[in-house]
Amino acid sequence: MKFPGSFIRSKQLFAFWLCFLFLLPFGARAGLEGGAAVVDITPKLWPIYLRGSFFKKEAYSAHDPLHARAIVLKDGETRLAMVIVDSCLISRGNLDQAKRKASDVTGIPTSHMLVAATHTHSAPHDYARYDTEPEHAYVKQLIEGIAQSIIQANETLVPVEVGYGSYEEPTEVYNRRWFLDPDAMPANPFGETTDLVKMNPGITNPALKHPAGPVDPEVFVLSVRTVDGHPLALLANYSLHYVGKTPAGQVSADYFGEFARLIENRLGGHRPDSNFVGLLSNGTSGDINNIPVGNPRPNRETFEQIRVVAGKVADAAYLAYQSIDHRSDMSLSMLQESITLDRRVPSQRQVAQAKAMLERAENAGSEEGLPRHGVAYAKKVLDFAEQCDASPQVEILVQTVRIGDLAICSSPFETFAETGLRLKRQSPFSSTFTIEQANGAEGYLPTPAQHRLGGYETWLTTSRVEFSASEKIVRQLIGMMRTMKD
Repeated sequence: MKFPGSFIRSKQLFAFWLCFLFLLPFGARAGLEGGAAVVDITPKLWPIYLRGSFFKKEAYSAHDPLHARAIVLKDGETRLAMVIVDSCLISRGNLDQAKRKASDVTGIPTSHMLVAATHTHSAPHDYARYDTEPEHAYVKQLIEGIAQSIIQANETLVPVEVGYGSYEEPTEVYNRRWFLDPDAMPANPFGETTDLVKMNPGITNPALKHPAGPVDPEVFVLSVRTVDGHPLALLANYSLHYVGKTPAGQVSADYFGEFARLIENRLGGHRPDSNFVGLLSNGTSGDINNIPVGNPRPNRETFEQIRVVAGKVADAAYLAYQSIDHRSDMSLSMLQESITLDRRVPSQRQVAQAKAMLERAENAGSEEGLPRHGVAYAKKVLDFAEQCDASPQVEILVQTVRIGDLAICSSPFETFAETGLRLKRQSPFSSTFTIEQANGAEGYLPTPAQHRLGGYETWLTTSRVEFSASEKIVRQLIGMMRTMKD
């Protein structure tokens, strides 16, 4: 039987397109979609108490608003959400609630949601620390705001193209842990003089020797724009702690919020219909801050310095953005694993010492003659000892996200810069960055070598998990990245 030539040509054309589709990456076959949203989480009831201080601090108004900012990305197989929240710390319990709420509406698995705090020190507690009505109301508002940011971002999905790149801004990151002349090292809150390094030793301290670790000056950006070239969202990452504290009695998003405002104006402000969302995540900055030890700068009011830093980071992000090659054929994947870590259970001696210190302060009616912050740490040790009695181990979540040949890692710690740099070096991907304070808040994560040096970030209750925790987490994340790469 003979077939007409047109029929044969049609079969050949069909076979050609079928083979072509199977040869394409899956993300390109299905197309890439993205959405972004911002939800205001500024407190509505006042006064409210701020986290990030050894002392009770009230706020009566907002210097600038707090937000939960979300990006949702989807290819033909995977949908994931990334949320950056203007908060100091958010417990895993609260984040799990927010994720479940969002998942129930969107269908995005909670294991495909990365939610991280910026670590601004001018935001409220994520729990009712002093059992007040404004605090209870704020906890509900925070959880609902995070969930709504994911829900609203998911509702705005449109075809997009994605790209990424980086630019360095080295002038605003400083390692805050310094070696000093041995006889200049003060006692720690436990009355011990075993520390070899000091956090924030003073800009012009004559005993300064050299910093105890590196910095990471990279400003990394992930850009999402519509297929017709309009910017939709930009997630930046910079390894710098909060810059400072806003005027007394006010909440603030610190330089993270100011960056978002600046980058939104630069990339989306020229379009009156723009709903562009800018986000700035905290990289590995557990030992990095904005105090120029050994290199004094002009004396600036706190929020003026916040604007300076935000402006420089926005400049770097914009320069990185200019060189990005956006593509719509990038595929997505995300992995989440749990790791069980031992807590640093206080010893009987440490508990007894803490009780004795509190008794001495109570009998004397003051903290005079006690180590600096001794009473505060004594209370922390006793509270932590009770927590350890109930659970001597903690389960944490780590995640890896793949977007094309970009990997994003996360953990629930204030991670040292050297750990982030190591992950970048050992990553099998061409580009990698880490978001800290994600999916929980478990304190500082020094490396084993930094633990041996002592200092604030290593003190019991400041650092709450086993000395080898950073090594376990790095091994896990590298293994997860290799799995995604394969």
